Amino acid sequence: MIEDVVKEVREELTGHILPFWEKLIDEKNGGFYGRMEYDGTLKPGAVKGGILTARILWAFSNAYKVLKDEQYLKYAKHAYEFLAGPLWDDQYGGVYWTVNADGEEPAEDLKHGYCQAMSLYAISSYYDASGDEKALMRAMEIYDILENEMHDEFGYKESFTRDFRWAENEKLSENGVEAAKTMNTNLHVFEAYSELYRVSGYPQVADKICELLELFANKIYNPDKQRLDVFFDDNFNPIIDLHSYGHDIEASWLIDRGVEILESSLYESKMAPIVDALVSNVYSNGMDPVHSSVYMEAENGNIKKIRNWWTQCEAIVGFLNAYKKDESQVQYAQAVIDIWEFVKTYLIDKRAGGEWLQEVDVLNNPVDILPIVGVWKCPYHNTRMCLELIKRCEKSSTSFELPKLDFF
Repeated sequence: MIEDVVKEVREELTGHILPFWEKLIDEKNGGFYGRMEYDGTLKPGAVKGGILTARILWAFSNAYKVLKDEQYLKYAKHAYEFLAGPLWDDQYGGVYWTVNADGEEPAEDLKHGYCQAMSLYAISSYYDASGDEKALMRAMEIYDILENEMHDEFGYKESFTRDFRWAENEKLSENGVEAAKTMNTNLHVFEAYSELYRVSGYPQVADKICELLELFANKIYNPDKQRLDVFFDDNFNPIIDLHSYGHDIEASWLIDRGVEILESSLYESKMAPIVDALVSNVYSNGMDPVHSSVYMEAENGNIKKIRNWWTQCEAIVGFLNAYKKDESQVQYAQAVIDIWEFVKTYLIDKRAGGEWLQEVDVLNNPVDILPIVGVWKCPYHNTRMCLELIKRCEKSSTSFELPKLDFF
């Protein structure tokens, strides 16, 4: 039953995920420690990343908003002070990719659109939680950077030097291609602008949300293959045949959220068929029918059958969102239940002092070269999944139990 899942994710969030990250606070140098190896070894001297810090900020800000525990706001404030302090470039503006552990110098002074977007997303949430007007001002500084330095007629660009000259996009290019633009960065700009508009109501932000929805509908969405393309050249022409199941299911509910915040019946009608197609395609083609989880991606039709933590989190939210819109689609509710069982069995780290494993292989064995904490490994996806289930389900009086369904 969905109610059982919601109860369990609340317990996982408050009893496991957030306490783990609380212990990573660096009281001496500020921020949170930047790396823990698979074996639990903490690396106090590791760099501290803009993305990781922003995601910790987002997690504690939203935990405070939903759960009303003042302690979470204290941790959010600690993360914000590091993101807006040592990680912020006072000379040129923007958030560094990483700084040294003591926060004194940038380790990589790259300015990346993804990092700016994630920072904007988190700071907007922090403003909502704290009411700190300086945080809203900092959020608008990042907005201005994205618009003035990282935007062109084809969407949002990727990678820049400290002073905003072009740099190779090695951080978000993979699968053997160098991408001038990516679905991923533009999705997270959309996510950030949706949150900024929600907390500020600034009309210029709403205009940019509409522009991004047009970009997704007309350039990023592939109607023939009913998926989002991933990597593009500078003019937003796709450069690889790649289907990212995790990003598609994440985009499905983020687009719905943005349209809801925008309060636009026009875009609700325009985007609904795209969202429905993304969900249906992931369910039909991206699900592991044996282990009830979502694969990572498929390149040239060849499925990469590893399962990572963030894809399962986004799948749970995406399928729940689809079910809540149409409760005749009971297979999506069943998918929520089944994927959560997979997460409990294979991804939640049952070792003392652990959090969640980052990835398991085709045999469901942990990929032990990947860290428990790192530049990308964070509390954002699993915290958000827990909070979304709590917000969407705990107030519902609907109780139901579903039969076990086949995926095909």
